[in-house]
Amino acid sequence: MPVLSGFLNAKLGKMWKAGEQLLPTSVWMLSTYQQGALALELPELIQLVKLVWKSKHSLQGTKRKGISESEEALPTTLPLRTEAVPFIHTRMSTANSGEIGTKKKVKRLLSFQRYFHASRLLRGIVPQTSLHLLDGDYLGQASHMLSKVGTWSFDMFLFDRLTNGNSLVTLLCHLFNVHGLIEHFQLDMVKLHRFLVTVQEDYHSQNPYHNAMHAADVTQAMHCYLKEPKLARFLTPLETFLALMAAAAHDVDHPGVNQPFLIKTKHHLASLYQNVSVLENHHWRSTVGMLRESGLLSHLPVEMTQVIEQQLGSLILATDISRQNEFLGRFKSHLDNDDLCLQDADHRHFMLQIALKCADICNPCRVWGMSKQWGERVCEEFYRQGDVERQFDLEISPMCNQQTDSVPGIQIGFITYIVEPLFNEWTRFTESSVLTESMMCHLRNNKVKWRGLLHKQHHNGEENEQLSEVS
Repeated sequence: MPVLSGFLNAKLGKMWKAGEQLLPTSVWMLSTYQQGALALELPELIQLVKLVWKSKHSLQGTKRKGISESEEALPTTLPLRTEAVPFIHTRMSTANSGEIGTKKKVKRLLSFQRYFHASRLLRGIVPQTSLHLLDGDYLGQASHMLSKVGTWSFDMFLFDRLTNGNSLVTLLCHLFNVHGLIEHFQLDMVKLHRFLVTVQEDYHSQNPYHNAMHAADVTQAMHCYLKEPKLARFLTPLETFLALMAAAAHDVDHPGVNQPFLIKTKHHLASLYQNVSVLENHHWRSTVGMLRESGLLSHLPVEMTQVIEQQLGSLILATDISRQNEFLGRFKSHLDNDDLCLQDADHRHFMLQIALKCADICNPCRVWGMSKQWGERVCEEFYRQGDVERQFDLEISPMCNQQTDSVPGIQIGFITYIVEPLFNEWTRFTESSVLTESMMCHLRNNKVKWRGLLHKQHHNGEENEQLSEVS
């Protein structure tokens, strides 16, 4: 495996310099590691990791010293990616009292810190958490699921469990191969995997909704849309690459709060992007930084990489929900005038923007079991933001008050005012394809089910009020 060997030589050779004893030579069983000569094949690498893990208890005395030395060397071994900053401090501010600094601050680690901690094993520091290795049965089931990745009933919750939380990386590697993108762009598999892992880790796993599984779900939906007959025959490999990449990274490093929250708390990202598409700009810039850091596209012409970066931004920025009417109006105008020409590159790019917007909000179009889970997850994230706003005496944002905003009520409003208008136009574009008809059927059924739950909640609430009055 020359590519893997080259990667290890290049990366680890820089990290372990002569004279540094981050790990005893006897543990690694490699007498030449200090000079960076690590030409390892995959079985040897696996055996190496196992040896490191078994030696955890014998390294307690040297671990602290190793961490200290690694942190001092960090600026030379881990370059700070574009747009990365140490912390997100959500500063709670009011016009009169200024910043509230005596209470807890909402802090989020950005990608640089998470990458720093995740890289400790490569720098010779043994992690404290256990290693979770999947057996062949789980991997076999995940592989079987991937054979049906183009079906709308694909269960991302199950797939995420089968891949041990690595659904985004596993899915993207598979789709890049299925679409022939690895061969077409001559992508280095090690760089590709490293980039995808970085993207996946930059999603906040503690977010109920805006996490890596949501990104994987949007990517799977985008894959289905790219196969729509009306669109598929016109797409170029570059456009397919952009569509999948934008879907995977469209919410990267999402803090779990919305744009109005960042603006009213005077968050530094809101200032940086002048209160315009704050989160979407951050997702885009973070993605570009990771692309450059990984070197995934370094072999391509500079002009081409610039086009990729700019078009990625155009796609990701289109997911800003505040621009929904702008895109919907333009989409409807094209369909009404019958002037959408997919032989035109600009029109194809616009349809990729629409496809990504559809993929981003397609949860109500899934089968009820999955749609209900996604709906509950996004509402839980809203409620958490509302709890923070209540804690700091801020005005609670719409849909974020758990005491007055029910999950069924939120979902019915979302379907009625956001999802249905967009997917009605998508149905016109696809000329009622098999996939679209299936999605619209689920959408109608799910709306009925949410209404049933809402009615049940109101009925139970009235009964509780009557009981309280009697008592």
